[in-house]
Amino acid sequence: MSIPAASPAAPGKISEPLYKSLFAQVVVALVLGIVVGMAAPEFAIGLKVLSDAFLKLISMIVAPIVFCVVVHGIAGAGDLKKVGRVGVKALIYFEVMTTVALALGIVLAYLVGPGHGMHIDTAGLDPKALGAYADNAHKLQGGGLSGFLLNIIPTTSFDALARNDVLQVLFFAVLFGVSLALFGGPQGQKVSDLIEAVSGVLFKAMGLIVRVAPLGVLGAVAYTVGKYGVGSLKQLVSLVALYYLSVALFVFVILGGVMRLAGINIFKFLAYLREELTIVLGTASSDAVLPQIMRKLEYLGIKKSTVGLVVPTGYSFNLDAFSIYLTLAVVFIAQATGTPLSLGDLLLVLGVSLVTSKGAHGVPGSAIVILAATLNAVPSIPAIGLVLVLSVDWFIGMARALGNLIGNCVATVVVAAWEGDLDRARAHEVLDSPPPDLAHIAAAEQPA
Repeated sequence: MSIPAASPAAPGKISEPLYKSLFAQVVVALVLGIVVGMAAPEFAIGLKVLSDAFLKLISMIVAPIVFCVVVHGIAGAGDLKKVGRVGVKALIYFEVMTTVALALGIVLAYLVGPGHGMHIDTAGLDPKALGAYADNAHKLQGGGLSGFLLNIIPTTSFDALARNDVLQVLFFAVLFGVSLALFGGPQGQKVSDLIEAVSGVLFKAMGLIVRVAPLGVLGAVAYTVGKYGVGSLKQLVSLVALYYLSVALFVFVILGGVMRLAGINIFKFLAYLREELTIVLGTASSDAVLPQIMRKLEYLGIKKSTVGLVVPTGYSFNLDAFSIYLTLAVVFIAQATGTPLSLGDLLLVLGVSLVTSKGAHGVPGSAIVILAATLNAVPSIPAIGLVLVLSVDWFIGMARALGNLIGNCVATVVVAAWEGDLDRARAHEVLDSPPPDLAHIAAAEQPA
């Protein structure tokens, strides 16, 4: 099911009424959420149910989608050597970018010093505020590298799907896809066709769910503004501002440079993904746009097998913005509590973060849990300092999800260009045209 080249029909579709545009609906929901949060805080807090329901709908369907697209991507590639080559290149890229992101967080934290002058007495911090986060972090960190590796392997495949553990689902999907490719023959083709059909149905279901994204954004933004407001965040505003600046620098300078090497303009690329990025910004969740992102990357001219392997893998192994936050927050807590950090401490933070950041996507409250696990591994920094960043985690989470998604999309383009799976002429044609919506892409996928 190949996608034809861009046609003159694309501009025609843009002429639809503005109120039907998902991008416009999400923007309106963002503004309305801010207004409601400021005007009626108590009522706004109650709207959190809209956000929770939307994210729960997304969570319901993400794991089976990841399983189907990865299995079909591997089995459909035909050449397991190519699959292995793409996988190795993706992992190399992920590790390089993760290291760069972690280092950027440390450097900016030291240059700006957002925690200097706070003089926080850790004895006055309430450990109860951490709730279950600290316990989960101890469990996560206690097993070390061996525990992390064992956690990748699911108890059963159904257990991984039931708990929506994307990293474990990914492991099983790769194993199943490779086995299906080796099995081959008419029977194997039947299984592959079935999985492709199920994937198509799941994509349709996700398309229906995404139509209610504006309600999810409205609930999330209204709740955040109503609960926290602006005044309560003055003490930590420097950390939030520095983090947003860090993500912007990483996206436009580092990722922009990488994209230039691949022959793609980062600004045109982000404009092409504007609807999905707006949804992620409002909901602080990149799960909400996984299927749409994959379809748009295929439409851009990247082979389906590469998209199906790199994007889901990146959701667990390529958390660029999360990596920036990890080291930035650790140094911030050290500065705020007056804890001096030696070069050895910084190298330990960097090394531990390289491990703890992997698979964070599948952990409930992942940012807080992984941050706590990292602090537990660095004895010189008081872990109770984690309380300091709890109140701004949602605000930081919006940029974190946005940066992670952009990083994964860029990774897919780069790996595809590296492997020769990117049709650059097609990509330039698509990026130079008005951004298509999913309805237009779906129509383009139909056989002529």
